[in-house]
Amino acid sequence: MPENKTRKTDASVDEYLAGIPGTRGADARALNDLLTEATGLEPAMWGPAIVGFGDRHLRYESGRELDWFEVGFAARKQALTLYLSAIEPYGDLLARLGPHSTGVGCLYVKRLADVDSGVLAELVRRSVEDTRGGG
Repeated sequence: MPENKTRKTDASVDEYLAGIPGTRGADARALNDLLTEATGLEPAMWGPAIVGFGDRHLRYESGRELDWFEVGFAARKQALTLYLSAIEPYGDLLARLGPHSTGVGCLYVKRLADVDSGVLAELVRRSVEDTRGGG
């Protein structure tokens, strides 16, 4: 079975964030602070461009296994991408969040200023609780 290419690294989160220019960089730093506070965890780099919080081991029905983070984000060119355990259970929060789009386990936000940061923090907290089996 092939190894997961995205793994936790020793790279500096601060250096990664400092290298993101303009508004996207400011949003990424603010999102890092929000996730640090919401999770109570320190961030770590996963691969060259994902900031992850926490650790979990995933085992799929197919037999594939991988180590991953509980919640994370990447400052992509088109949007900030938040990686959550799931999206479907949080429709109540998503309805109040502000402009966004979703994918399987991903939440896309173009500008952090356009969404409600309190709702986003609650979404992250609930996702982490559910990941840990406490929700």
